[in-house]
Amino acid sequence: MYSSATSPTPTATRTALRPPTAANGRPGPKLVPPPGRPAPQRGGDGRSADARGQAARTALGLRAPEAGQSAARIPTARIPATRVPATRPGDGRPLRAPMRPGQSGAPERIDPSALQTPAVRAALAGVARICPAFTPRQVLREGSRHILVAGTIGRAPVVAKCLAPQAVRSEYFEQLVADFHHEVAVYRAFVRHRPPVRLPRLVAADHDRCVLVMERVPGRPAARERHPVNAPTPGEVRALLTAVRTLNLWRPPTDVFQPRLDYQLEIARYHSVGQLTDRDAGDLRGLLHGLSQTPLQLCHGDALLSNMLLAPSGPVLVDWEQAGWYLPGYDLAVLWSVLSGDTAARRQISQLAQSGGTMARDAFLVNLVLVLMREIRLYDVPGAGEEQRIMIRRLYDDAALARRAVRAAVGTR
Repeated sequence: MYSSATSPTPTATRTALRPPTAANGRPGPKLVPPPGRPAPQRGGDGRSADARGQAARTALGLRAPEAGQSAARIPTARIPATRVPATRPGDGRPLRAPMRPGQSGAPERIDPSALQTPAVRAALAGVARICPAFTPRQVLREGSRHILVAGTIGRAPVVAKCLAPQAVRSEYFEQLVADFHHEVAVYRAFVRHRPPVRLPRLVAADHDRCVLVMERVPGRPAARERHPVNAPTPGEVRALLTAVRTLNLWRPPTDVFQPRLDYQLEIARYHSVGQLTDRDAGDLRGLLHGLSQTPLQLCHGDALLSNMLLAPSGPVLVDWEQAGWYLPGYDLAVLWSVLSGDTAARRQISQLAQSGGTMARDAFLVNLVLVLMREIRLYDVPGAGEEQRIMIRRLYDDAALARRAVRAAVGTR
């Protein structure tokens, strides 16, 4: 009964679409606080969110912009010009990134102008504090939350991840800092307790300034988008699911990680905004009551295809900001939600979720409904273009499937 409810039939297969972004004139997903961790308004110390946010900015060496101040005027630390070499000494030829093992085609092209933007220079100044030998080569990402810069330390390829200066102006600044601190703690925990899956090796970290330097693993992302147009091949999907399940079945010491999701709070939040009906909320709470004695499972927490690299040695998991203890099947629920264009992969995920028995199935369904509610909240925004509206309708269809599966599960208890 459950399998048919969450595995669309061939006639219901729909083409996955890339969510539009601001670059093509249509709005993309809006920024919302991470699930279960809304930005607090006032802490136990009596300080307001603004006061605590200013304290966190001070620790990062940043300050909030004044009213009317543009992003270009945010003060950034200067770094020596020699830290961003644009030409090869002696012959004036442009620098090129070294070829990585297993890389095909031409070497990466260096864009010196991208390394000279104020935000990137501020990030590189933080990297230089903990890795003076770091030589930047390429800006991999310059977003509103994080900046990723590929470079080398000696001959070793590395990636530096920094909190973007633009995040200072975000209303979720405190949560972004907390998530970054959590990721640093996770990488340090993995040094002591090595997981059974491949992940980048920690090189250096600055907890206070939100700087993380990691090994750069050769490989390509399993997908570039959150909801990919083209799903990976069946063999790649099997490898990714094997890696995720291997992590989920790992049992590190219980004090190394913490629970990352308040399920009762999430249900109440989506119920209060009308995304869950009274019956939906009651059904989910009923399943949660039956899962009260179910052991939690270590999950990546953000198991998107874009956070998985397909390396020659096998899948590599990156971006561990949300890693922690969840109800069983959370990572599988995330993968199910984004693989809408691959019916076979969804059927395989559903079978894996049921293989652990009734409790594992119920936990997967609770996770799935909450993950789909989050995706709807991310993408159902005013002014969406036609492609995005099609994707929103697909998410609502998926949520209806999950609701029916939850009601069927409640009826069999």
